[in-house]
Amino acid sequence: MTTSTVMRTAASWSPLLAPEAISSDRGSAGAMEESTQSPRILIVDESRIARAALIKRVRERYGFREEVNGESAWQALVLDHSIQLVICPLTLPLLEGDGLLVRVRASKLARLRQMPVLVIAGDNPEANQRARELGASDLVSRSIDSGELLARIATLIDLAQMESELARQTTNPAQHPLTGLPTRQHIELQAASALAQSLRHGAPASILVMGFDRFDALRNEHGDELASKLQQKLASILAQKVRKEDSLGHYSDSELAVVSPGTPYPACEAFANRLREAFAVAHIAVHGQRLPLSVSVGVANTPVDRAASATSLLSLAGERLKTARQAGGNRVLACVDEAEPQAPVPRLGHAIDLIRAGNDAAVVPHVAHLCREILPFLELLEREWKLGLPLAGIRERMQDRERESEDTRQA
Repeated sequence: MTTSTVMRTAASWSPLLAPEAISSDRGSAGAMEESTQSPRILIVDESRIARAALIKRVRERYGFREEVNGESAWQALVLDHSIQLVICPLTLPLLEGDGLLVRVRASKLARLRQMPVLVIAGDNPEANQRARELGASDLVSRSIDSGELLARIATLIDLAQMESELARQTTNPAQHPLTGLPTRQHIELQAASALAQSLRHGAPASILVMGFDRFDALRNEHGDELASKLQQKLASILAQKVRKEDSLGHYSDSELAVVSPGTPYPACEAFANRLREAFAVAHIAVHGQRLPLSVSVGVANTPVDRAASATSLLSLAGERLKTARQAGGNRVLACVDEAEPQAPVPRLGHAIDLIRAGNDAAVVPHVAHLCREILPFLELLEREWKLGLPLAGIRERMQDRERESEDTRQA
C-alpha cells in the first residue's frame, strides 16, 4: 500500500482521527505548525494521568502529540512526519499485545522502521526482554526523573538521525585518497549505528583507534613515500583481518579506526595485541637497515565505558591511543583507568620472534618474567640431559631482577 493510499484510507476512518483521539498538540493548529520546526514526541497511553505525567517532563524541550491506543498511534505515525520518537507502554489497546512496536519495525517506510521507540517497562522481566527483542530502542521505568528521561530521548533522536544519514551514505561513502578507506565522517556514522544497536539489543560494541608510533618522525626521516606505503600496508592488513560486519576507516589522516558491533572489549583488546605483535617483529628495511616499527591501539567499549554518545566513545578510543603513545608506544590501552599503561609483557613465543627480528631491546625489560615461564623447561632439560645448567644461579638472578623491578615501581 502506498503512502498516498494509506493517507486516503486513514482520512476515511473519522473515529480514529477525531479530535479527541488525536492530540492536545499544545492546543492549536498554530502550535502544530510551529512544532514541525523541532522534534516531536508521540506519547501513547490509555491512561490520561500517565500521558500527563510524561508530557510534564518533556514539554519544555519537545513538542508532543498524545494518543490513547495503538491503532490511533499508528495512524498518527503514518501521517505526521514531524514525530521523531515514540513513548509507549508494553501493551496498548486496539493493537494486540506489543503490536504497535511490531508494526513499526515491519513497516515498508524507512522513516517508521528507524523510529526510536522508548518503552515504559513493566514488572515482568520476560515481557521487557521481549520488547527489546522486537526492537524497542530503550526501556525506562515510569518513575524515571525528568533529566534522565530527556537525556535518553536526546540520545535516541541523535542516533536515529545519524543512522538515517548513514543509510544515505553507505552506498557511496567518501574515501581517503591514500588508502581508499572511508573517511572519519563515515566512521562516526558507523559508530552511531553500532551504539544504537547496543542500546536496542543490550549487546556490546567496541571501537579501536590505531596508528604507528612516532609516525611524524618516520615521515621526516624517511620521506613521504615510505610513510604512505606504511599507511597502505596497515590498511591492507586490517582490511583482511576485520569481520564483514565491522567497519574500517580513517580516524585521522595517519590513524585508522575499526567499529566492531557485538564485540566485547576483551576480544578487541586481544585482536589489537596480535596486530601490535605482528608489527613489532615485521622486517621492513631501509637502505639495508631494519626499520623499528611499533603500533599502539586505543580501545573503547559500550557498556563498559559509559559514553553518552557515539562521538564521545570514538573520541575516548582516540584519547587512549594518545595516552598509549605518550607512555612509550607499542601498547594497547583498553577499558581501564590507568593513567600510564605498563609496557606489555610479550608472550614467550613472541619474545623469541622479537629476538630473531633483532629487537632485543623489547625483550630485555621482561627477562625475569620470561625466565620464570621457561624455568620448568630448563629444569626438565637438566634432568634429562645432565648439562650442568646453573639453575640455582638463574633462580637467584631472576629473584634479584624481580626485586629491582618492584623497587622501581614503588619509587
